[in-house]
Amino acid sequence: MREAGRTALTPGSRSFVAAIVAAKVLTQIGAFTLPALLPGYIEHWHLSKAEAGWLVGIFFAAYVPAVPVLLALTDRVPARRVYLVGTGLTALSHLGFAFLADGFWSGMLMRALAGVGWAGAYMPGLKAIADPLEGAAQSRAVSWHAAGVGIAGAVSFAAASLFDALAGPSAAFLFGAFSAANAFAIAAAMMPRDLPPRPGAGPRRTLLDFRPVFRNRRAMAWIVGYTVHTWELAALRGWAVSFLAATEARLGAPAWMPSPAVLFTAAGLAGVAVSVTGNETAQKYGRGRVVLWAMTAAAALSLATGWTTGVSVVLAAAAVLLWNVAIYLDSSALTAGTVQAANKQLRGATMGLHSMAGYAGGLLGPLGVGWLLDLAGGDGVLGWGLAFGHLAVVTLAGLAILQWLGREG
Repeated sequence: MREAGRTALTPGSRSFVAAIVAAKVLTQIGAFTLPALLPGYIEHWHLSKAEAGWLVGIFFAAYVPAVPVLLALTDRVPARRVYLVGTGLTALSHLGFAFLADGFWSGMLMRALAGVGWAGAYMPGLKAIADPLEGAAQSRAVSWHAAGVGIAGAVSFAAASLFDALAGPSAAFLFGAFSAANAFAIAAAMMPRDLPPRPGAGPRRTLLDFRPVFRNRRAMAWIVGYTVHTWELAALRGWAVSFLAATEARLGAPAWMPSPAVLFTAAGLAGVAVSVTGNETAQKYGRGRVVLWAMTAAAALSLATGWTTGVSVVLAAAAVLLWNVAIYLDSSALTAGTVQAANKQLRGATMGLHSMAGYAGGLLGPLGVGWLLDLAGGDGVLGWGLAFGHLAVVTLAGLAILQWLGREG
């Protein structure tokens, strides 16, 4: 039972954390429905590859300006209110894509709405879990939150493919809407209605003032690394299913081979497993060394993967899996590097800039792949070779800037 104005679960309890992680999984489970079904939408809506890139990338573009405002609001109103707005917009965006979107511009509007929804759900949800906890309990809860988001994102590809096969693409988006609506219900029932107690008054800083963060060169080194990491990850997430589908259409596939969406779900789950252990690997071998290994390997695989579309669908799937694992290897290390390099009084602003910069890269990655596919005349071998291969330049440039700023800092 609940007393008026209070939750039945203590905010710091395991049951509370489990409930909010479950809500986050339900919010995220429909996040990659469009990338999973992108080949069909390109065909039915007669999209250019650049337009398809915009449909994927606008989600990240909408997130960037929304997250600092919505996250800042959680210092003034209960995180519950912001989170409910986020999950509500997510459900509406999926419903809109199922019933209203009929081309590029209406699809863009629904995808932008989804980006704002995720801005209201992702970091505010993490803050709702972390605020009442300290020490090992906080670290464990944050790890569960990250694992839940990662697993749900990976599974969203297979889920979208399943519902599309059963009842068409609208059914896949309806599943995402239903899941987000359930997340809304969980948050409405479980999240505290009041702000958490403040530990003490400190100097009040101007909201959205990131100038002190820019002056922290060590923190900016890791933020640059995270930006190109997300740039590359979003490009692969956005286009992997289309790449595998094009390869299968060109060369055929063995009867035993799963669908492209299921294959990328497997790649995503492997990436999550690597990400969970990535920070431990960094502790053992050194964060800078692990980031160097991961970004160098990812650059090499981005150069090679596109060309496998002319060789073998099995080789293409293996290259996608290995590339995704290499991208994920330094995910935890980059974020941990930013946290540790941040000034304690500016940690919130530093993490806000970290998230914003990463999602800005998330816009550019899918868009760049689509633009280069159009430039090369379509999704032939040359097109995929250039579209994926250009990400090596982005990754290596980011690595060089990271190392330069790190030495200067």
